[in-house]
Amino acid sequence: MTFMKKLYGAAATLALTAGAAMADPALIYDLGGKFDKSFNEAAYGGAERFVSETGGSYKDFEITSEAQREQALRRFAESGFNPIVTTGFSWASVFEAVAPDYPDTKFVTIDGFVDPAKHPNVLSILFAEHEGSYLVGMMAAQASKTGTVSFVGGMDIPLIRKFACGYAQGAKAVNPDVTVISNMTGTTPAAWNDPVKGSELTKAQKAQGSDVVFAAAGGTGLGVLQTAADEGILSVGVDSNQNYLQPGSVLTSMLKRVDVAVFDSMSAGSDLETGVKALGLAQEGVGYAMDDNNAALVSEDMVAVIEAAKAKIIAGELSVHDYTSDDTCPVLDF
Repeated sequence: MTFMKKLYGAAATLALTAGAAMADPALIYDLGGKFDKSFNEAAYGGAERFVSETGGSYKDFEITSEAQREQALRRFAESGFNPIVTTGFSWASVFEAVAPDYPDTKFVTIDGFVDPAKHPNVLSILFAEHEGSYLVGMMAAQASKTGTVSFVGGMDIPLIRKFACGYAQGAKAVNPDVTVISNMTGTTPAAWNDPVKGSELTKAQKAQGSDVVFAAAGGTGLGVLQTAADEGILSVGVDSNQNYLQPGSVLTSMLKRVDVAVFDSMSAGSDLETGVKALGLAQEGVGYAMDDNNAALVSEDMVAVIEAAKAKIIAGELSVHDYTSDDTCPVLDF
């Protein structure tokens, strides 16, 4: 009997250990929906790549209100998912309350920052959006025939101003006399999913002379890209490669490799290293998109200028000002 008890006990321990080792990851999207063709959808793409390349599985959830954040995070943690990946800066404050209650669970916040000294089980993944935006700003200024380019942001927060400031710096580097117009969609999370407002802003910017508009606005950006195509001007997509949405009208897309961040986090599983990870041009965390949909819009000379600047940024010879470092932009007034 003693031997059998020990045998059953060992088997139970092994089963529990195996279950913990094989815990599935989870992904919780930010407001705007899984299929926003931008930030959230990039995260979804990374999760699907995890499935196809590893044979693993995951659970995901789309929040529809701010009130669901903590509830969803706790539900996944209590169900044993590990790691739990979230998209969007707004999750950072939720981890302050939730992470300490689940010390054995690894959490990931993409775009949010959580102090690793206080919350050692959280990984904050940040991007150098200003570097990627600088490159597409250079391309916009080169493509512009009017000498005026513009930016449509989603919610007016420092992160989105970081995009706008990088874009303006890149445009000014190519043409110091270029005019850069910047507008934000709103000051609440609803600004991420308002394509009608995005369309209105695009028309207003065109009326002011803009012939290239960069949208960093989640689902709102779909209205920007559509209207730019309808109005006969160029647009710049964001996060995912959005060139295909309006072929021949989207000049390029500022890539933010949220997909890679999700894939890497899920692949690491419970062995995920927490702390803070920063992804810029040097780490291929940001960039710009070239494919058959925009090839006719971008000349070899344009690419050469951008690649030269990219090399200098990676080498540390060219510094792009980060708005979030001091809440200022040297070339743009908000």
